[in-house]
Amino acid sequence: MAISCLGQCFARAQLFGHPRMKPAEELIHKQDPPKTTPRVLAMIASDRSNVSVVVSIPRQRVYLMVGDQIGIDSPISSGKAGHETPTGKFTVLEKDPDHRSSLYGAFCDSQNRIVRAGVSLHIDSAPSGTHFIGAPMLWFCRLTDGGVGMHVGILPGYPASHGCIRLPADIAPLIYKDVIIGTPVEVQP
Repeated sequence: MAISCLGQCFARAQLFGHPRMKPAEELIHKQDPPKTTPRVLAMIASDRSNVSVVVSIPRQRVYLMVGDQIGIDSPISSGKAGHETPTGKFTVLEKDPDHRSSLYGAFCDSQNRIVRAGVSLHIDSAPSGTHFIGAPMLWFCRLTDGGVGMHVGILPGYPASHGCIRLPADIAPLIYKDVIIGTPVEVQP
């Protein structure tokens, strides 16, 4: 329901010629496409003990490692200025295929139509008669107690998130499937 509400908001902005809304193809910079290596992915141990994830902030890439070999190499979008993705060594703390943000999303009316999109509960107040619906973060793998994780998102070719690591829609479920709670994740500065 909320996903269609967000789509309605974008369509409405396009219909009325909102000056700041551009089609996605104008915004997305070309990055090398994702690559999977089936031969390497086939070597994943049943207990996933030989799987790890490496995220390169400068390259805007994620690598699913099987031992010392790359099984998945994919573009990402990490945290923008002021919301940088934390660097260091982490582990997957939680997995949720249908996660929703508890901070970012939209205020919707009783019929779940968007009244105000792109809100942050840190700074925005709900208009009377509305409720908050968190932005979808599909195939979410939590890395920090503060809510940073890996999930499906828009990849403009540069850091653009609020700290999370955005993944392509076709790659996120593959990484989700191949990691477990406790999988090591290194985010390199």
